[in-house]
Amino acid sequence: MTDSDRAVRPALWMLQGALAFATMGAITSSLRTRCDWLVIALVRVVFMFTTTLMLARASGVRLVFIRPRTLWLRSLAGSFSLVCNFFAMTRLPLGDVLTLTNSYPLWIVLMSALLLRQPPTTAEGLGVASGLLGVVLIQRPQLAGDQFASLVALAASVASALAMLGLHRLKGIDPRAIVAHFSGVASLIAGTWLAVRWDHGTIHLNRPDAMTLLMLFGVGVTGTVGQFFLTKAYAAGAPARVAVISLIQVPFGMLFDLVIWGRSMTPLGYLGFCLVLAPTAWLTGRANPNRGESLPPIE
Repeated sequence: MTDSDRAVRPALWMLQGALAFATMGAITSSLRTRCDWLVIALVRVVFMFTTTLMLARASGVRLVFIRPRTLWLRSLAGSFSLVCNFFAMTRLPLGDVLTLTNSYPLWIVLMSALLLRQPPTTAEGLGVASGLLGVVLIQRPQLAGDQFASLVALAASVASALAMLGLHRLKGIDPRAIVAHFSGVASLIAGTWLAVRWDHGTIHLNRPDAMTLLMLFGVGVTGTVGQFFLTKAYAAGAPARVAVISLIQVPFGMLFDLVIWGRSMTPLGYLGFCLVLAPTAWLTGRANPNRGESLPPIE
């Protein structure tokens, strides 16, 4: 294999992973009138847990459960981020959700300053300010109809940043064991939450027809395929470069918005997208390993 092939293949795998995740988001958005968002999230994590567990056992990977404690931080923060993602995707345009949830490198800079005593450089501070201004511009013209959902999407990105900081301290554990732990914890949380809501009569669940079941299966498959390609890309390529490429799922999401739902944006909305994505790509591309930006997100 030539050096060119080694550089191109991870990029192609990440492109395929980004398309799979954007497709998962599009299917999730289409399911909003068919079943409750928490049901969709539960299907996603149970499918991921079952698949990852089978792959880990087949490969002889040693699974972990109780320790290290940082693993629980990663899994709990990741579970919170995941359920927030699915809530937002059933209420907001897909492109908006993907932009807001992929802004986690901005929050890593802030968390590093607050938790790790690593003050941001002037350039990093300007990048965070740009991202926050972009969020405001996206919110005003695009998200006025559901401000709560936009806050949930932002909360998902903050939780992702916390999970990334936790991942940085888990380098000695096989990624499949980390994903298995995370998806198992997420399955328990989503399942318990669903049972509580069911008991209180607040769950929205129509009688599932064949199309709904097929779409739910599609969420599980596309999410797992996306995770597979993401893992391959990060294993074979430069993490910072691969992470920047992963942001292409945002324009994929915007394309789905346009083609499927005919959604359009105002010029301020486009400016907001640029103000969020440009510093996010820049901060990810320069990837300080001590801050965890180069680590792969678990979708």
